[in-house]
Amino acid sequence: MSGFFDIPSDLQNTYWGLVGLHLREALIPVLAGLVVALPIAQLCVRLRWLYPPVLWITTVLYAIPSLAFFVVLIDYTGQTETTVMIPLAVYSLVVFVPAIVDGVRSVPQETLDAATAMGLGPIRRYVQVQLPIAAPAIIAGLRVATVSSISLVSVGMLIGNQGGLGNLLNDGMIYHQPRLIWLSVIGTAVLAILADAVLVVIRLVVTPWMPRGGRKTRPVDEPARPEPVAPALEDVVR
Repeated sequence: MSGFFDIPSDLQNTYWGLVGLHLREALIPVLAGLVVALPIAQLCVRLRWLYPPVLWITTVLYAIPSLAFFVVLIDYTGQTETTVMIPLAVYSLVVFVPAIVDGVRSVPQETLDAATAMGLGPIRRYVQVQLPIAAPAIIAGLRVATVSSISLVSVGMLIGNQGGLGNLLNDGMIYHQPRLIWLSVIGTAVLAILADAVLVVIRLVVTPWMPRGGRKTRPVDEPARPEPVAPALEDVVR
């Protein structure tokens, strides 16, 4: 069984080393994209006219093929991990910005008014009230961006074996070894599934008010009861 994970020497790495490289090149851009998207999304929420052009720009950037990005960047960053990670971070913006904007805009106005009445300024209101309530939408975007990034890392095999598990795909085709191709494809799929599962668990932890699937069905003739806003808001402020 150990021979199944033997890697050609030209990759200068072990199988688990490639797994670590793949995760590093996939997750760092996602985190960087999230950090960049948070202030951009807040500007789009405050200045509604800014949202359409920002969305247009992120969509155009997402349409640029990764190989074209590599050609532009390789003169500045060389055949390194950075050349792979910069396009992935840019691609994540097309997911993060709409997710954050939609999530923040879904916060009820009465909740914002209550936060203002409790003395929260714009920044504290955004960080302590709007982002926690928008967490389900943000994590949904995070799941899409993470899985997409994990799949796109493999393209880095074209610039000096910087594709993580995608390097196995390249070597498998060169040496005509289906074993390496299967290791690449299955390994990438498993990483994406595990990363998505971790984010689902995180959502369950940070959004305890969300339904878990075991919620009792309300009778048709029973009126809906509004969720109490003030207690939840007080917990957030604390």
